[in-house]
Amino acid sequence: MSTDFYQTSILPFAAIIIKICRAYTHSQEDFEDYYQEVCLQIWRSKANFREQCTWSTWVYRVSLNVCLTLLKKQKTNARRYITPDVLPDVATVNNRAFDNEPLNQLYAAIKRLSEVDRALILLYLDEKSYPEIAEVLGTNANNIGVRVSRIKERLKKILHEEFD
Repeated sequence: MSTDFYQTSILPFAAIIIKICRAYTHSQEDFEDYYQEVCLQIWRSKANFREQCTWSTWVYRVSLNVCLTLLKKQKTNARRYITPDVLPDVATVNNRAFDNEPLNQLYAAIKRLSEVDRALILLYLDEKSYPEIAEVLGTNANNIGVRVSRIKERLKKILHEEFD
C-alpha cells in the first residue's frame, strides 16, 4: 500500500474505520488486527469503487464487511480452541483504544446488539442520514427510523441494567 493512498484515501476516514473496528473487537490487539485488515482490503478493493456512492460510504461498507468476516472467523476458531474454563476476560482490557470508561460502557452495550444493529447504530451515531444508512447496509430507508428507535430503547435498557 502506498503512503500516498493511505494519506489521501484512508487516513481522512480513519475515524469511520476506528468506530467500526472498535464495535466488533474486545481488545487492543484485535482492534489493531481488524484496523490493519480493513485498510488492506480498502487498498485491495479500490479498483472496485465505481463512484456510485461517496468514498466514505465505500469505506463504511468495506469496514463492515471485513469486520463481520473476521468476527465470523474468530467465532469459528473460538469454538474450536476455547473451553468454558479458559474464556478470555475481556472486562480487564486496559489499553489505548479502550481507556475512556463512559465510551467503554457504550461500546459494551452496543456489542450486546446483533451484528446488523451494531452497524446501524454506529452509522446513526456518526450522524448519517437514513438513506445513507440504508445504502451502506443495503436495505430500505423507510424502516431505518423505526429500527433506530428500537435500538436506542434496547441500549437504554442495557445501560440501565449495567448501572443498577
